[in-house]
Amino acid sequence: MGESAYSFSLTTFSPSGKLMQIEYALNAVNAGATSLGIKASNGVVVATEKKLPSILVDEDSVKKISLVTPNTGVCYSGMGPDSRVLVKKARKLSQSYYRLYKENIPVSQLVRETATVMQESTQQGGVRPYGVSLLVAGYDELGPQLYQVDPSGSYFAWKASAIGKNMVNAKTFLEKRYSEEMELEDAIHTALLTLKEGFEGQMSGENVEIGIVGEDGKFRVLTAAEVTDYLEEVE
Repeated sequence: MGESAYSFSLTTFSPSGKLMQIEYALNAVNAGATSLGIKASNGVVVATEKKLPSILVDEDSVKKISLVTPNTGVCYSGMGPDSRVLVKKARKLSQSYYRLYKENIPVSQLVRETATVMQESTQQGGVRPYGVSLLVAGYDELGPQLYQVDPSGSYFAWKASAIGKNMVNAKTFLEKRYSEEMELEDAIHTALLTLKEGFEGQMSGENVEIGIVGEDGKFRVLTAAEVTDYLEEVE
């Protein structure tokens, strides 16, 4: 029996040791718009393409970067509805922590709890894996942090990472340009240059979304005007 015989079961390993539904979930991520994150010495930046399905869609209604806690934000590639569910669960987890300890949840703990939610959808029948990968950017007492969470529930801390359809080229570009001494402003410029590598059409404040968190510990999404200004600087 080939691998395809196991492709419809979430809970059955194929002879090569793979869960095929998780592989297919990663395919959904790789078909999504490119997103990337860069950890600078004094903050973190996440950037993503914001492609609209039609010119008739109101661009203000499409958000690809979400605030989870005041100091943490999430960017996704893959299926938008799955991301929305995970962000809602992450917000609930962080609020439960805040109610108990009266402080924001550490970034690593938030990532671990969110990854656990994703992993639970890989080991029981009747559900499917989340078809989304997340980039989590935050700033806590340990400084700036960037994590990537995949549909399998695995997560790693990264200095710079990319997900989505142009992931391979973006990571290659980041490997050449990344420096640990890089500051937040430089990281924003590098993020835009990396997105530009595989971008179809003209980049503008309307089709690119950027989120940053700096030493003030406040995560925020840049306005279209701010993104346009940064684009002018890198051109």
